Amino acid sequence: MDIPYTTKPRPDTGLYNAKVGIWLFLASEVMLFGGLFSAYIYLRVGAPVDTWPHGWLNVTLGTINTVILALSAITTLLAWAALKMNQFPRYKIFGALTIVLAVAFLSIKAYEYNDKFTHYQVRLNDGRVADGHLIENKKDADHIVLHGHYVAKAAELLDGHSKNAHAHEELTIARADIQGMKFYGPALNNFLAIYYSITILHALHIIGGIIVIGYLWGPGSKMWFTDPERFTNRVEVSGLFWHFVDLVWIFVFPVLYLT
Repeated sequence: MDIPYTTKPRPDTGLYNAKVGIWLFLASEVMLFGGLFSAYIYLRVGAPVDTWPHGWLNVTLGTINTVILALSAITTLLAWAALKMNQFPRYKIFGALTIVLAVAFLSIKAYEYNDKFTHYQVRLNDGRVADGHLIENKKDADHIVLHGHYVAKAAELLDGHSKNAHAHEELTIARADIQGMKFYGPALNNFLAIYYSITILHALHIIGGIIVIGYLWGPGSKMWFTDPERFTNRVEVSGLFWHFVDLVWIFVFPVLYLT
């Protein structure tokens, strides 16, 4: 038995079933990300003066990822347009480019996360704070080695631009002199907590998009030869999801990277 309205529009909505479904799904996604962005605004506005970090994220990498996702939005659209013009080989080219761009985006995010996971704030018994990237030191279990600098107090690190202006050097610190140490993860402060919450959720959507687009590009593309109109509709629906993912990043970049 054939499922109705897989290719023809429903008389009540004017859309085929899958497009109705994706719009309902995207409405729920708006509420999901809207809640997280609202939490960011609440935390940012409610933070005491001069306690919110600035300049902790790599704007250059964020800009590159913005360009990558913008290009992927174009290739997704061109893939769907190629099918509408009955040009299946062109669809395969643009679909492959979309997947490559998505993987490139995730690779850059992985580099950013690794940079944060190896970056530590080390509170010393004398009140100072050492800030820098941890260098593996297998030879000496009684010391840690950072590539960074010392500051009198952690508040001096809130402005990432001034933090980066310090001269960095190799710091060897005795474990006995350490009061506590934390890497730049969600537990460090509210800014990083909301940063990881939003960007990891966004990255999971990117992965989901890669799986769907990859399936349609690979084994799922067999449908083109048996039911091209329905296959084209599937590609359109996956493209709508991908455009939503792109749109979310358009908000993420200025809100988290540029403020």
